[in-house]
Amino acid sequence: MLDQQTGQPAVWLDDRACDLEAFKRHVAQETLAADYPHASEIANKIPLYDGDAMRRAMADPAQARLVMAEWNRAFLSGPGIIAIRKGYDDPALVDAVTEQLNAIIREEEVGSTGKGDHFAAAGANSRVWNAHEKLCMQAPEVYVRYNANELTRRVSESWLGSGYQITFQANVVRPGGKAQVAHRDYHMGFQDVETLKGYPASQHALSAALTLQGAVAHSDMPLASGPTKLLPYSQSYLPGYIAVLLPQFRAFFEEACVQLPLAKGDMLFFNPATFHAAGDNTTADIQRFANLMQIGSAYGRSIEIVDRSRITLAAYEDLKALLAAGRLSAREGDNVVAATAEGYPFPANLDIDSPLSGMAPPSQQDVLRQALAEGWDLARLTQAIAEQDGRKRSH
Repeated sequence: MLDQQTGQPAVWLDDRACDLEAFKRHVAQETLAADYPHASEIANKIPLYDGDAMRRAMADPAQARLVMAEWNRAFLSGPGIIAIRKGYDDPALVDAVTEQLNAIIREEEVGSTGKGDHFAAAGANSRVWNAHEKLCMQAPEVYVRYNANELTRRVSESWLGSGYQITFQANVVRPGGKAQVAHRDYHMGFQDVETLKGYPASQHALSAALTLQGAVAHSDMPLASGPTKLLPYSQSYLPGYIAVLLPQFRAFFEEACVQLPLAKGDMLFFNPATFHAAGDNTTADIQRFANLMQIGSAYGRSIEIVDRSRITLAAYEDLKALLAAGRLSAREGDNVVAATAEGYPFPANLDIDSPLSGMAPPSQQDVLRQALAEGWDLARLTQAIAEQDGRKRSH
């Protein structure tokens, strides 16, 4: 994508970079079976793999590398999506995990006002944040068997390499549950247009490579139950994090998206930049149960540990005084905020810092900016930072 003024590759993206007709041409690409020789079929442009065949392939290191390269190409420049039939070949194990997660749902819903969903109304479903840790603490033997799946590891490493980190969020969409709006996912998928405009195009491309989305079907998911709506090839449209927030792109998504019916034990994986949304559950009796997976790259971390709460509090009174005396401009003061406080609200405990009122809880920088704007004393900021740090725990 070229900058209209310079003719050079675009660095800053905004609404003007989002050309719906160009997007339509981009996602009109076809998926050729010859490009995915290990797939058992191509359905709705998506390569589908047989779990039994994949387990045999993974037992041969050379064959495994070939399949993993095929998956990588699918995520990068292909449709962005793959599915594995019978990714879990033991229905009893899937049922055992479902039973444990349902027990967690019942426990958490007692006296609860309802957990938020990033892209659907609260109460439209049941969600277990950090289901990965909660399952381990409640039923470690079941957790161990569930996470021993070789295919999860191979798909993860095909896109992210080694050292990845897995999180799970169980999601149950009940009969009558409404569809989500079209979106991309974490990281940039959780940000608004104005924030996205502040990141160069290189970071838009990077965000798509930092995570992998997955789902394990814990129930059969016929089309009427609303399995995930997907738009193949949308992940490689560079300004897509902005485009997916625009009404005309969301309208086109609804016209062009595809869905795959899934059976219990099937697995779905896709590039996080794929335009997607959970569908309407129009059935009268199907509790659509998916254990959603978000797998993060090891490279999304800094080289050193810095106690940013400590330095935020240490610098606060001098920063406030220098601003009040006019020795620092407002911009210079905010430069100090950016260099000192934690600017990213994640990872977060979304049971405590729920997204009910937005896509993300406030960052430490947001708290520091509020303190400066409102003239807090150090004791009030110390309390606010301590409360925020207290929420940075998994349980």
